[in-house]
Amino acid sequence: MANSKTSLILASQSPRRQHLLREAGYEVTVVTPHPHAESPPRKDELPRDAVLRIAQEKAADVAQRVERGIVLAGDTLAELNGQPLGKPRDRAHAGEILRTLRGQDHFVWSAICLWHRPSDKIIVDVDQTTVRMANLTDDQIEEYLDSGLWEGKAGAFGIQDRTGWVSIDEGSLSNVVGLPMELLERMLNQMPLAD
Repeated sequence: MANSKTSLILASQSPRRQHLLREAGYEVTVVTPHPHAESPPRKDELPRDAVLRIAQEKAADVAQRVERGIVLAGDTLAELNGQPLGKPRDRAHAGEILRTLRGQDHFVWSAICLWHRPSDKIIVDVDQTTVRMANLTDDQIEEYLDSGLWEGKAGAFGIQDRTGWVSIDEGSLSNVVGLPMELLERMLNQMPLAD
C-alpha cells in the first residue's frame, strides 16, 4: 500500500499538478509523454470516457520508458451541456469558450491513471466537479485573453488565475486545478509500494 511519502513519476509537464503533489508531500519525478501519446476526444465519446482513455494513453507511453515506480497520468476536460471543452486552439477559440461558459454551471472531469512498474498493475478512475463561472464582462474576458493564462487549460481557464471568477457548486477544488487529490489518495491505497 502506497503512503504520503510515495515517489511518483508524473506523466505531465503541468506545473499545477507538480505543485499539488509536492505540497501534499509526494516526491515527484517528471517524465513527459510523447506528443503523439494521446489522441483528442472523439466526437462520439462522452467527456468522462475521453479523460479516462487519454489519462491511460499518457500513462502507457511513460510506463514503457520506466522500469520501476508508480506512473501517474491525468487528463482534464470541461463539459457544458454534454459538449467537451478541451484546451483552446488559439486566442479566438479561448474567447469563444469563455463567452459560452460565463454565467453557466458546467462540469470539470479529471481522470487519473496509476501504472505500477514492474507489476503493470493499472488503476484508472475519474472525478467530477460542478463549477459556476461568474457572468463575466467582455472587457474581463479580453483582459484575461491578453494575459495568455488560458493557454493549455481545459475550458480556457484556470481556477487559480482569477479570484471570484468561478465557484465550486459540488466536488473537489483540486479536481478543477487538474488533479483530484482525494481520489489520488484513495487510488494509491490500492497500489503496491514502489520499489
